[in-house]
Amino acid sequence: MARKRIREEEEATLDMTPMLDIVFIMLIFFIVTTSFVKEAGIDVNRPEASQATSKPSANIFIAVRENGEVWMDRRQVDVERVAANLERLLAEQPTDMVVIQADDNAKHGIVVKVMDQIKEAGIAQISIAAEND
Repeated sequence: MARKRIREEEEATLDMTPMLDIVFIMLIFFIVTTSFVKEAGIDVNRPEASQATSKPSANIFIAVRENGEVWMDRRQVDVERVAANLERLLAEQPTDMVVIQADDNAKHGIVVKVMDQIKEAGIAQISIAAEND
């Protein structure tokens, strides 16, 4: 009787290896296909615009604060270093569009310098974020 019980227990085992293989393959698939967004890292008071339209989402955001600070990838950068930082981000994840989140009271000159640096990095499509009325 004891031998019969041991054989039943041996037959009742279930091999989990194939299921774990499938789970790991799915995990790798989702990690590889995930799109990561490079946010500016700060909140700004965007200007309101009655004709603001929704654009397709971009992967890289650059924020310009009221006091002239420029933020990319959750850290403050110098205006002259925007192109170099943008090239680094483009090497990690290529994109053809960048969104500038300029504060409502940000100086126009700083925003133009940031746009110039973006063009220098090879991005042709630049959007400026605004709030709908």
